[in-house]
Amino acid sequence: MSDSSSPLRTFARWSLAGAMVFAGVTHLFWGRKEFQAQVPDWTTRGTGFDKDDVVIVSGVLEVMLGASLVLLPGSRRTLGNYLAAFFVAIFPGNIEQYLKKRDGFGLDTDRKRFVRLFFQPVLVAVALWSTRDGRR
Repeated sequence: MSDSSSPLRTFARWSLAGAMVFAGVTHLFWGRKEFQAQVPDWTTRGTGFDKDDVVIVSGVLEVMLGASLVLLPGSRRTLGNYLAAFFVAIFPGNIEQYLKKRDGFGLDTDRKRFVRLFFQPVLVAVALWSTRDGRR
């Protein structure tokens, strides 16, 4: 059995997939206003998008990436790369939320917003690790 099928990697991958689908659905429906706190101001300049548009697009991407992790096992490694890149791409929003002291999803203190910044590299690592087979 390869490492990509190990129970721990499978659990991590499926958990990440479920979290992504849940987050995406939240972006699309009941959490849209909260997620706008994480959209950097500069993303709306010159793009023709407002913050709600950015939240909707990111929600759709999250649902697609999460579902693909489960539904397309043959593309697992590529999807892990895409997911890691997605986590890197949205990190500036977390930084801006911290710097501009924007509340959202219980992140209502500087300390909570600061601690949140350290979870993004963990998500990148889990996305990459859970989609690799462990062979060199």
